[in-house]
Amino acid sequence: MEYSKFNDEDLAFLIGICEQERVTAREAIGDDYCHDELGGTYARPDVHVKVRSTAEIASIMRYASERCLPVTVRGSGTGLVGGAVPLQGGILLDTSLMTEFLELDETNMTLTLEPGVLLMDIAKYVEPHGLFYPPDPGEKTATIGGNVSTNAGGMRAVKYGVTRDYVRALEVVLPNGEIVNFGGKVAKNSSGYSLKDLIVGSEGTLGVVTKITLRLIPLPKFKISLLVPFPDLAAAIRTVPEVIRSSSLPTAVEFMEREVILAAEKFQGRQFPDTSADAYLLLTFDGASQQEIDLAYDLAAKTCLKCGAKDVLISDTDERNESIWSARGAFLEAIKASTTDMDECDVVVPRAHVADFVLYSKELEKKHSVRIRSFGHAGDGNLHIYILKDELDDAAWEKKLKEVFEDLYAKSREFGGQVSGEHGIGYAKKPYLAEALSDDVRQLMSGIKKTFDPKNILNPGKVVEA
Repeated sequence: MEYSKFNDEDLAFLIGICEQERVTAREAIGDDYCHDELGGTYARPDVHVKVRSTAEIASIMRYASERCLPVTVRGSGTGLVGGAVPLQGGILLDTSLMTEFLELDETNMTLTLEPGVLLMDIAKYVEPHGLFYPPDPGEKTATIGGNVSTNAGGMRAVKYGVTRDYVRALEVVLPNGEIVNFGGKVAKNSSGYSLKDLIVGSEGTLGVVTKITLRLIPLPKFKISLLVPFPDLAAAIRTVPEVIRSSSLPTAVEFMEREVILAAEKFQGRQFPDTSADAYLLLTFDGASQQEIDLAYDLAAKTCLKCGAKDVLISDTDERNESIWSARGAFLEAIKASTTDMDECDVVVPRAHVADFVLYSKELEKKHSVRIRSFGHAGDGNLHIYILKDELDDAAWEKKLKEVFEDLYAKSREFGGQVSGEHGIGYAKKPYLAEALSDDVRQLMSGIKKTFDPKNILNPGKVVEA
């Protein structure tokens, strides 16, 4: 696609729409807006625009379509696969100022809000009303628009599902500037193709989400966590299917290794409740009554001990819960701080293959002589595997990374897995998605992109070829 070159007339138009203080051009754009959280994908936009309304976005998209200017949408920039990086330059459309809570409908148990609202602020807003938004991705400073864009999952997905399961309706600006609405407050809908669900997880390639209506549920009144030490990682992960079969479904089932916990201790400067074992499961249960969760965790504890756990530590105080979950939330940053550079594989495999896949990743450490760290959502098969650069030079790093990723994704395909469980494809994982899809499926995805965005101006170069 041949894009127009951004010029002073384009800049003047954007200033006229959004005012001077919300428009930054060329060299004045901060470096943070040229990459995402991991930084492996880098490109500079011609202009950075902070939008405040659907009307502004519609005007900008209409103009960009007429001029054939590329547009990339960005929220907090916490992505890990280059999804919000403007590969073709052009307009970086920043929705971080769109932070209004528009309506809390307690009768229908829905919340309507703008895409720039931070995930961590949703709980603060709805929980005083006895309501609960279950999706719980690890990055709490991500925007809800970004979560919708990647269909984010998180630690509670094993019981409650992922973002798509809680999106009731979307207002979307199409690449030509038209404003459309998909879905509604209704609890069920069998009225034609579910375009709402197509937008969720499309990573900003089909339209710009400007308003979101979320489904809420009653707030669970009781919860408890179990920290379960195991002698080794294999024993820990192979216990997970037994726990899920033998008890009420846990809210979360996380696995973690001692090396990652020690890194988090060092990074945070605070002690984890236990570091004596090589591997741990972290189980959480919630429910409407104390009796319900007591029964669930008692069965789970007995199952863990039967499967070889060294102990079961009950976390039933705010202080202990804070020390455990703050460490879990710091794992990514702690690993990042322990090396010179890193990249991530967030494959998802059927639950029956989680143990085999994680142990295979440990074999790759030896095969490729590179440090690999992992943690993740053992209950739903979504694994976060990080390859660390350490002292490798750039050429050796690129070679090692390619080799390790090829092995990981090949093994994932062997197990019937998928390329990404929750972080999306963006630019960084695009080649691996192409390998995983048949020609027919790739053509269908490309056709969808062309139907929504015939000029390929919206987040070009991401997910699939247009």
